[in-house]
Amino acid sequence: MTFRKNLLALAALSLFATAAQAADITVSAAASLTNAFKEIAEKYQAKYPDAKVQLNFGASGALLQQMSKGAPVDLFASADQATMDKAEKQDLIDPKTRHNFVQNTLVLIVPSDSTLTLSKLADLKKADVKKVAIGNPASVPVGAYTQATLEAAHLWKAVSAKAVNTQNVRQSLDYVARGEVDAGFVYGTDTYVMKDKVKTALEVPTQTPILYPLAITKDAAQPEEARRFQAFILAPEGQEVLARYFFRKP
Repeated sequence: MTFRKNLLALAALSLFATAAQAADITVSAAASLTNAFKEIAEKYQAKYPDAKVQLNFGASGALLQQMSKGAPVDLFASADQATMDKAEKQDLIDPKTRHNFVQNTLVLIVPSDSTLTLSKLADLKKADVKKVAIGNPASVPVGAYTQATLEAAHLWKAVSAKAVNTQNVRQSLDYVARGEVDAGFVYGTDTYVMKDKVKTALEVPTQTPILYPLAITKDAAQPEEARRFQAFILAPEGQEVLARYFFRKP
């Protein structure tokens, strides 16, 4: 009888483990969402103890490449429309689940102890500005926004000659914070992550609004759970967290 009870107990544990595993989701999100999404995931898991959210952060373009090569992702949040458009064209997301959920700004930052005066983009041409951190425009949305803005101002050729290309926006932030470059382009929200080490020189108007979309993937292993987490992000609970990290409403 004891043996049979043990078997039943093991079977019950196995079913519980399967159910718990069934609620696990993987979320790939732009690097600039790191702090906000970590807190949102914590609040979500506290509200739904049966759920577990695995977070994967990086440059939006790099995350797209991972997905295209078969990386398991249930929900994708990019920092730009272009990357999500590519995901849709490659049939990697369900377009009916696509939503813009926050807006950001582009800023030029310098180390907190910098004595440089950069009141306009053209000041980047100054001789004492030798290195500028710029996300790789091919895969990093903040880099693409930067290139488009500098091209419109006829400054791309001059500034790109001083560029230190980075793999994501947080790397640009780190370079500036450590004083390894004279200036760098990041999102407005990133400046608050290291507000004691960097300062904003100027907010840079972009050619297009910096809108962040998120969507459930076509191959989501847990589409219902992904839908529940997406709804949580879009609901007041998630939006309140994003606002505290200085993201703006779309």
